[in-house]
Parts: sequence; C-alpha cells; structure tokens
Amino acid sequence: MSDPIFERIAIVGAGLIGSSIARAAAAYGAAGSVSLYDASDDVRARAEALDLGNVTETLADAVQQADCVILCVPVGALAPVAKAAVAHMKPGAILTDVGSVKKQAAEALISADNGAVQIIPGHPIAGTEQSGPEAGFPSLFKNAWHILTPQDGKDESYAAAVQQLTDFWTALGAKVETMDPARHDRVLAITSHLPHLIAFNIVSTAFDMETVEQGEVVKFSAGGFRDFTRIAASDPVMWRDVFLNNKEAVLECLGRFSEDLAALQRAIRWGDGDLLMQEFSRARTIRKAIIDAGQDSGAVNFGRNQNGAKEDG
Repeated sequence: MSDPIFERIAIVGAGLIGSSIARAAAAYGAAGSVSLYDASDDVRARAEALDLGNVTETLADAVQQADCVILCVPVGALAPVAKAAVAHMKPGAILTDVGSVKKQAAEALISADNGAVQIIPGHPIAGTEQSGPEAGFPSLFKNAWHILTPQDGKDESYAAAVQQLTDFWTALGAKVETMDPARHDRVLAITSHLPHLIAFNIVSTAFDMETVEQGEVVKFSAGGFRDFTRIAASDPVMWRDVFLNNKEAVLECLGRFSEDLAALQRAIRWGDGDLLMQEFSRARTIRKAIIDAGQDSGAVNFGRNQNGAKEDG
C-alpha cells in the first residue's frame, strides 16, 4: 500500500458523506488516521460503535492535530463551524467542505480565515437518499466527480495544498475538477437542485390527492414515481439549506423550466404532437449522452427488470 496522502484527517459531521469519507480513507489508505466529531451525542455514539475512527467529544480535539479538516455539515451551519474549527487547527492545515452550494460555502469558509490555514472549498457529486453514519460506504466516491473551487491569487504553498487535496480525493476514487464557485452553482442548479425540487413537489402533490386515502398512489406507483420518491427521501435539512443558499441560480433555472413546461402544456392542450415528439426525442439524446459519458448505466429500467420488461408508466 502506498503512503497516505494525509497523516491525519478530521471529519466534522458523521452523516452519509462524512462516514463514507472515513470508510474510504481507511479502505484505500488515503489517511494514516481519522478523527471524527459530530454535534449530536447520538450520532457520535453510533459512529463509535461502527468503528469509523477516533470519535472525539469536542470539535477541538478532532481538528487540532489534523493535516486536513473536512466539514460535512449543512451549508447553513458552515460559517460558525468553520470559525470554531480554525481556532484550533495547526498552521498549514487544509480546511475544506462538501457543501453542494459553493459560493455561499466559500464565503463561509473564507470568513473564518485566520491566515494560518489553507482554505479550499469542495463538493463531491455523490450521495444517496440515505442519511446517518450507518448509510456510508467506502465506494461512494468511486468514479464520481469532486469539484474544488480554490481561491485565486494564492501562493505556491496554496497550490501545493490544492494538489494534495486533489490527490486525496483521487485516492478515494473520485475524478477531480476545479471550477469557479458561481459557475459550480449554476451547473448544479440544473443538474441537481432543480430535479430535487421537482421531486419534492411532485411527491407532495401526489400525496395531497384524495386517492391517496385509498392507498392508490402507493399501490399503483410506476417506476418513474418511485424514482421521484427516492430522491424526495433525501435529507430535508441539507436540501433546505441548498435552496436558501443557491436561490438565485435555482430561481433562474426554475423560471426557464416553467416556461418550457408551459409550452408542453399548450402542446398537450392543442394536440401538437409534432412539438411533443420534438421535445421527447431531444430528451432521449441527452440520456444517451449521459450513458456514453459513463455517468449512468444503460441497463434497461436501471436494471430493475432483469427480464428486460418495458418501463411501466
């Protein structure tokens, strides 16, 4: 096994992402040791029972000897947690995060800068609808993108820190790319945030229908609706903070989506089959491009139907 990228890392927040980092760092030898802290007594106890690393009673104990501190907390909590962490970090250590809104996350981390640590915001584009320390697994980041949004105008030591953090995520199996925070937020608004908003809304709408009282929406759920419910089962605290902190980009995408949806609504009302065919055919080409890029499997119905049955609708 090769030498670890970091001798010691500290993870603050032992949920799905934090526990997966702990497991992956140990499994792939990316860190010599892992310390963890979570503000919840219950989560700390569960993380300790799972042997995820050295679970500490205070944030200070977790971060003070770490070469890299990874904040795995909701975006809305980043500013106070970053400030508390930096106060106890050793000079030259790296402070990073996993927030899916990078402009606000970068501002939160940079506001805690004391001039002695290297602040490099980041976001692993990976996850599941599960949460908690039990939900993590070491292969979560394998072949997933990890986006770093490093600061401009920094010195050579900062560039070396960015490279070291890149090497760490590469060791966990991720593909690393750097990006401007504002660009990141625009891209993720359409590829992640808006789809989650739609999922939350369509599931809520379905369960407000009177037929739910007889259990029909659940009983006759087609595959498409089941996939929406999976997305809508994601951590509500995390997604509340995502929408509150990336509202400009999300609202811009939502406006465009509403216009396009209105056009489809008119096509259905007026029986414009040509427009429907045009839009549905274009959507198929995007799905093929995602499969060709290795971002998803081309297995029929996500492999749900082993006999190749047609998607129910």
